[in-house]
Amino acid sequence: MIESLHNFDVELFLKINRGMSNGFLDWLLPLMRNRFFWSPLYLFMIIFFLREYKKKGWYIIGGILLTFALGDMVSSRLIKPFVARLRPCNDLSLQGIIHRVPCGSGYSFPSAHATNHFGIAVFLILVFYPKWKPILPIGLTWAFIISFAQIYVGVHYPIDTLAGAALGTTMGILVSILYKKLQPEL
Repeated sequence: MIESLHNFDVELFLKINRGMSNGFLDWLLPLMRNRFFWSPLYLFMIIFFLREYKKKGWYIIGGILLTFALGDMVSSRLIKPFVARLRPCNDLSLQGIIHRVPCGSGYSFPSAHATNHFGIAVFLILVFYPKWKPILPIGLTWAFIISFAQIYVGVHYPIDTLAGAALGTTMGILVSILYKKLQPEL
């Protein structure tokens, strides 16, 4: 069972990593997963939340940071060392056929990028959806693109990003519940 799941995961990984390869995605998707690429968005969000929501803005920023911290801690410090799954770009059987960005030495399962971005997206969706419905497709698309890019560039298998998305969603839900208990609706 585990072996057939792994084989399916590798096959799907190769279909995305190699099968979808083209010049445009080779240029775009490494940017989408780069934390510095999103820095202007993060800065805008901080300024927007503080200007628009004043004290509540600090709670929103705190919720984002708590979601990120919890997701990163659970995925990178607890689960990854326990599971110890090699990244596809470090798998010797895939060497030379998949590599688009520096690989890194950490483990693969679950994807911390997927965990963190789905966590932040879900937190913001649950906070803002009652007042701003477009946050749902925007937030989920943003998190999906970043997660998909992890597969495309060769640093995660699809199941890694799926598990990261599930973990991040859970963190986003938990922190939004805490936020709503501490802070009334916007």
